[in-house]
Amino acid sequence: MTDVAPIRLADLTTLQTGAAPARMREATTSDELVEVLRDVWRTGDAWFVLGGGSNLFAGDDAFDGTVVRVRTRGIEEIPSPHEGRIRLRVQAGHDWDDLVAYAVEHGYAGIEAMSGIPGTVGAAPVQNVGAYGQEIQETLVEVELVDEDTGEVSTVPAGDLGLGFRTSVLKHHYGSVPERRAVILSVTLDLAATEDGRRVVRGEQLRRALGLTDDEPVPLAWVRERILATRAAKGMLFDADDPDTHGAGSFFQNAIVSDAVARTLPPQCPRWPVTPDLDAVTIIPLDSYYGLAPKPAAPPSDVKVSAAWLIENAGIRKGFRLPRSRAGVSTKHALALTNRGGATAAEIAELARFIQSRVHAEFGLVLQPEPVLVDVEL
Repeated sequence: MTDVAPIRLADLTTLQTGAAPARMREATTSDELVEVLRDVWRTGDAWFVLGGGSNLFAGDDAFDGTVVRVRTRGIEEIPSPHEGRIRLRVQAGHDWDDLVAYAVEHGYAGIEAMSGIPGTVGAAPVQNVGAYGQEIQETLVEVELVDEDTGEVSTVPAGDLGLGFRTSVLKHHYGSVPERRAVILSVTLDLAATEDGRRVVRGEQLRRALGLTDDEPVPLAWVRERILATRAAKGMLFDADDPDTHGAGSFFQNAIVSDAVARTLPPQCPRWPVTPDLDAVTIIPLDSYYGLAPKPAAPPSDVKVSAAWLIENAGIRKGFRLPRSRAGVSTKHALALTNRGGATAAEIAELARFIQSRVHAEFGLVLQPEPVLVDVEL
């Protein structure tokens, strides 16, 4: 456990904004992380944890609190109760893509489509990361976390995390607080252990991305290479020499709307149904149970619509910049807001607000930011 000289958040985040906070501490082991957090919580100081800095948009003024840098690392293989599978327990500060590379190298399948996603393992369940139809909730078993309210460490099954589209009970959504204020210490995944590093790709979205037309097994390493190349072409792999990568990934979330609202949008707007949960538990009092359970009625399905399409069709093209601004939309990806060199948080926020206003004026929808915002208002 170490108190360190505060470092500019602009130097620790991929969006490259933010002054040095008032205080900064770091932890390199799980025990240190628990001790640091409990100490900060006892003081009542404002705080947040910082992993890879790829999903954080920090304001220009110095954060008047403590930033806790999570620098824990390590992958532990443990037996899975399911035949043909393996479990990996990974420390929260471990680099996510390093974990994916480890899994692919050892022939463990289930997260290869999420190659190249920036950030740390501990952040992955918080926003239920995913790519090309593959999400962490498909392989997540449990997380070990420490709660702010009690300071207690507990192991929480994935089913208790409220995992949804890019969300969980732990996520700090813009304009609200998390349902559960806690910090993840480690993550346990259950992956398929292949014999030869090859697997049949089933997900239709991933099959389309890879150009697959048959059901022959393909090498996990090949899948990873193709995904990394695709992300690089979209400017989604950080490169110090490429301003298109100096962002926080997708700045806006794809909009989730009712089917009725989706029907008001132009038919060209890409959309995908959000499947309702038909396996929800139904509790029937014994005194009213006659041997037959009522058939669950399928609720209307919500619809996910493409934020990138909304942005571009509201007149905001790739590469768009406001006059005299050092912030701009990526030239490769309409959802990415980027720091073109020395942009302030105020400049990036101004661009974000302009895009929100254009989309709202054109389509009546308010796009919500994806990154965690610290001392920034949109």
